[in-house]
Amino acid sequence: MPDNPADPPRTGPLDAELLDRIAAHLTRSARFDDIQARPAYAPNSVVADYDLGYFPGGVTRAYLRIRWFETDDFNIHYAEQYNTGESWECRWDRHPNDHNTREHFHPPPDTPTLGEDEDYPDEWRDVLTTVLTRLDERIEAFWTE
Repeated sequence: MPDNPADPPRTGPLDAELLDRIAAHLTRSARFDDIQARPAYAPNSVVADYDLGYFPGGVTRAYLRIRWFETDDFNIHYAEQYNTGESWECRWDRHPNDHNTREHFHPPPDTPTLGEDEDYPDEWRDVLTTVLTRLDERIEAFWTE
């Protein structure tokens, strides 16, 4: 319970054990070139950099940044960075907030604050499958346009 009832609820403590399991799970995917569990520059996250061979030449970086909390709240941020200096981003969220339902999606290209309400599976593996499937569709579209 927040100290002040007017304060929004919080996500709770980081689930470090689950983040380690997520990192191990992602290492089994050929999609990623580098996976870091709680690196110094993002100690509350797993950061998974995509293998750039999946992307056209103008993409200089594509990555997932995953945060998961003991409350089963999460934040999964995906970003593509381009050699033009621009980026394309989206985010899957489950957390208390005042802009959407607890489960929501911030659409690309710039993850606006007002997202779209969503329903996510309860199991973390199923959430990742949902996210990775949508990102696979995004990546495939590069090659079919």
